[in-house]
Amino acid sequence: MRNRILFFLLFIYAFTAAQGSFRFKKEVNKVKIPFKLINNLVFIPINVNGVELTFLLDSGVKETILFSLEDKNEISLKNIEKITLRGLGSENAIEGLKSVGNLLELKGMESHNHLFYIIVNQDFNLSTHVGIPVNGVIGSTFFKNGVVEINYEKKRVVFYKNSGKNRKRIERKYTKVPITIEESKPYVIGNVVTDSNLIPVPAKLLIDVGNSDAIWLFPDVSDKINVPVNNFEDYLGKGFSGDVVGRRARIATFLISDFKFSRPIVAFPDSSSIKHLTLVPGRVGSVGGEILRRFSVIFDFANESLYLKKNRTYFAPFVYNKSGIEIMHSGVQWVKETVRLQTFPVTVDYAGYNREKNISNFKYKFQLKPVFEIANVRKKSPAANSGLQKGDVIISINKNPSYNYTLQKINSFLRPEEEKWITLEIERNSQPLKFSFQLIDVL
Repeated sequence: MRNRILFFLLFIYAFTAAQGSFRFKKEVNKVKIPFKLINNLVFIPINVNGVELTFLLDSGVKETILFSLEDKNEISLKNIEKITLRGLGSENAIEGLKSVGNLLELKGMESHNHLFYIIVNQDFNLSTHVGIPVNGVIGSTFFKNGVVEINYEKKRVVFYKNSGKNRKRIERKYTKVPITIEESKPYVIGNVVTDSNLIPVPAKLLIDVGNSDAIWLFPDVSDKINVPVNNFEDYLGKGFSGDVVGRRARIATFLISDFKFSRPIVAFPDSSSIKHLTLVPGRVGSVGGEILRRFSVIFDFANESLYLKKNRTYFAPFVYNKSGIEIMHSGVQWVKETVRLQTFPVTVDYAGYNREKNISNFKYKFQLKPVFEIANVRKKSPAANSGLQKGDVIISINKNPSYNYTLQKINSFLRPEEEKWITLEIERNSQPLKFSFQLIDVL
């Protein structure tokens, strides 16, 4: 499977209400907001009723969703009532909460009377699969009232005043792509060629900033889209209604406007995983972060326009997680580290001669370090064939302690272009075990 975080695709089936959109706090031309980019996904800080939370930015949903609030006891939410949530996945709906009348603030912007959906099930936790605390998802209300740039290279979001002057300046530097806004979400027409012998097939795709993959296609929706023969079964993520499974494969070509990508990796979710989705007419998939990160992207919802400008990652190869394991952050541990203190000279008498000698002192300190665990193992993958199992705790990677890495860094080891060997030392039932396997490209 492609190495990325286990992302959550959130689609709510519930009674909805009007949401407050973001507006400038004062008369300015633009506002810049820094973000964290982790495995093609954008995470931004937003104050909710005076408390700072971290949100995944996701154009693929309408709503604002909260979860993982166990460490934010001081937050106060307004006008709460019980609701039912249903979405991507093959299981049943879950219970949740709805809250209206909230205030959202970020640098230079604010949204009044904001609506939240709240997931109370603590098992629904994005933080363990990202490596940083994540408290929610903010959807298309973030985009709908302005001109919003996501600059993946500089890692910042820019809100522009929705004016003709700004649009003319943008149009001089960017390629304009027509889109449609349907049910508050953006859609674009791309062209896919699943096999080099086939002609391009027009494909209506959701522009999904909250999906870390390059492309999703729904073969059960369109008889013109076929899964390439060379593919493998994979775990694609988790939604409200359970696990999302399907297949991965490379397709020959993907085109969006004048931009062409060769041999991108595509996810094909199975029919049971998307059965709860209500698709807009003509939609056959999504385009996600692995494509979008190769541009500076500007959304202009009001004028149904998307603006694209290549960045330095445009020609980066499409790689995936060759190991077959998904890794999550499962907690923290105390680690004893040796700290070397500053050296200082002392005078030592050697048989009547005075000589200076450098003395080094050491002390120990304890630091909290992450614990990483295998969350899923793909069948017949190199990791599965070596004997690794779900629940194994990773002690070291290629003889280096795992706690010295971030989750994103570990994931990068599992998706090299080359077919490298990797050695994992793990703990299973309190017993240390060692496994080695080669990262084979099966596509």
